[in-house]
Amino acid sequence: MSPKTAQIRLVSSHPEVYEPCDDSFALVDALLADRTNILDHRPRLCLEVGCGSGYVIASLALMLGQELPGVYYFATDINPHALRVTRETLDAHAVDAELMSMDIASGLEKRLAGRVDVMVVNPPYVPTPDYEVGSEGIASAWAGGENGRSVIDRILPVADRLLSDKGWLYMVTLTTNDPSQICLLMRKKGYASRIVVQRSTEEESLHIIKFWRDSDIQLDTKENVTTNKSVPARAMDSLVSQFPQLSFWKGTNSNCL
Repeated sequence: MSPKTAQIRLVSSHPEVYEPCDDSFALVDALLADRTNILDHRPRLCLEVGCGSGYVIASLALMLGQELPGVYYFATDINPHALRVTRETLDAHAVDAELMSMDIASGLEKRLAGRVDVMVVNPPYVPTPDYEVGSEGIASAWAGGENGRSVIDRILPVADRLLSDKGWLYMVTLTTNDPSQICLLMRKKGYASRIVVQRSTEEESLHIIKFWRDSDIQLDTKENVTTNKSVPARAMDSLVSQFPQLSFWKGTNSNCL
């Protein structure tokens, strides 16, 4: 029997809460595609930033299920309606998570610093005027500012502080967000990355990218800092060149780095 995910008919809704859509489904598909690795990874603490309807965090709890008892699930959202809807979705699927109202994870950085083993984020990535970022209600789910990067660029350092030494980050990005540059930014922090799922719709091309700490990259980064050198231009060019080629592919497990 295939691993369970949240059932759409049991996902609660509210006019001011973003409903599961192509990006949500792609993120859950990425977690399913990597499920065996996640089970082997044996996470103790999982976190979703921006839980919306609760579809993703409920799906993660269901797909890990009884095979990993004792996992703690946390979820945050700046929209109070989203937290209520997520609670209803979790209850409908008989799974649980601790829910917190906050911007990204601003109230968790001390409590969970270096403890999160799996972090999932479907950030506001749609390019919008900067004044729309952080809007109340449903607009907070998609308003990403210039190039859709305003919130993403704030999430990356938070993820770096929250993730454990073995922590994994799964993030939804849009081609417009320049995912190759996002990978480079994380590489400078010592992370390797790969595209787990890529999906093209009529309106957008989505990349679900997985990030993890890599000791070789961390050593490389330290040496570059010591010698006052940046990441080799050839390596950066190689990375950047992959995304235009990949942007129309549909599949899994394409390398980002």
